[in-house]
Amino acid sequence: MAGRQGDSGVFDFTNPEARPLRVPVSLPDLESDQPRYRKILVTGGVGFIGSNFVRYTARRYPQVRITVLDALTYAGNLANLEGLLPSGRNASERDGCAQDDSGHDTSDQDASCLTFVHGDIRDRELLENLVPGHEAIVHFAAESHNDRAIADPEPFISTNVVGTYRLLEAARVNKIRFHHISTDEVYGDLPLDSREKFSEVSPYRPSSPYSASKAASDQLVMAWQRTYGLEATISNCSNNYGPYQHVEKFIPRQITSILEGIPLQIYGDGSAVRDWISVEDQCSAIWAILNRGRSGQTYVISADGERSNLRIMDMIQALMGDHTPRVSVPDRPGADRRYALDSTKIRTELGWRPRHADLEAGLKTTIAWYESHRSWWKAQKEETERAYAAQFEARRKQEKR
Repeated sequence: MAGRQGDSGVFDFTNPEARPLRVPVSLPDLESDQPRYRKILVTGGVGFIGSNFVRYTARRYPQVRITVLDALTYAGNLANLEGLLPSGRNASERDGCAQDDSGHDTSDQDASCLTFVHGDIRDRELLENLVPGHEAIVHFAAESHNDRAIADPEPFISTNVVGTYRLLEAARVNKIRFHHISTDEVYGDLPLDSREKFSEVSPYRPSSPYSASKAASDQLVMAWQRTYGLEATISNCSNNYGPYQHVEKFIPRQITSILEGIPLQIYGDGSAVRDWISVEDQCSAIWAILNRGRSGQTYVISADGERSNLRIMDMIQALMGDHTPRVSVPDRPGADRRYALDSTKIRTELGWRPRHADLEAGLKTTIAWYESHRSWWKAQKEETERAYAAQFEARRKQEKR
């Protein structure tokens, strides 16, 4: 399904031996460098990774004007941008920019400027009105939970594929930079006893409706880059963790279950391995790609944080001084065994390095965040546990047939 990347800066679908360019470069500190783009549209900017990226950018580059476009589905929460959006304003209004009586922007170069727009990336008319005037799109918006995709794939195809197509067309018409956030799941999985890692030249082998929808969206991005000359890049990242992550995800689910005194649930025997990275490191990598990445290129992002699910659970319980019993539940159909990524390319070409690679320290910080933000996750926790209970019951019935 996937092509290979050649040194020309675009995917080479005909040459299986092509390899990405790996030329060491001397770079200044990425976080002190001046931004290449001053007007950025961030889709999915109140979701987990999107809101962390908005915070990362606003904190370091207050001169950058950010427009956040989000449909506010179950995983989108305006509270994720608390402190960035002025209070008492309607969610559909433009926020954060000083204006004079005539309505003209009077923000100086150093004033932060954030706009929130409630809308759907599939809405062509909305994009026709919103995208002009921006210099770059950073595309996070996606349906992303595997269990939900298995139960109902249609929203994943509609949002992740059709929505990406709509954005690509808007970027093409307006001739603006496009960066697409994707996942390591497009590559399939690796054997548990292997030392192999995925890289930018690995073939695509998606194994779930979610990963298939992301693989399709990746291919659309590269097709628009090759066919129309759109300035575009893709990043495929390993599993993120950190603040503002919905409690349906593995790490926050375990943390909040311990805080609520709920038995911990783990798929199968817990031997599945994931490659974990702090969301802060993911954001710094995306910033590096947006400002320094070569058009037509994919960059995989990893902090070399391979751990089994069981090991992650051990670490969380040890850090929280917990002895809550564990319950094994049926694994989802087509579950991947192991993810691992080789991030040599982004480190070599762009000078990026993870600054929060100490997984134990990162988990400790994440635990503290969830302990101090109960009001943020309490309601979604109750809904999540009901949904999981229904899914597991359905799987047990399926196994008995």
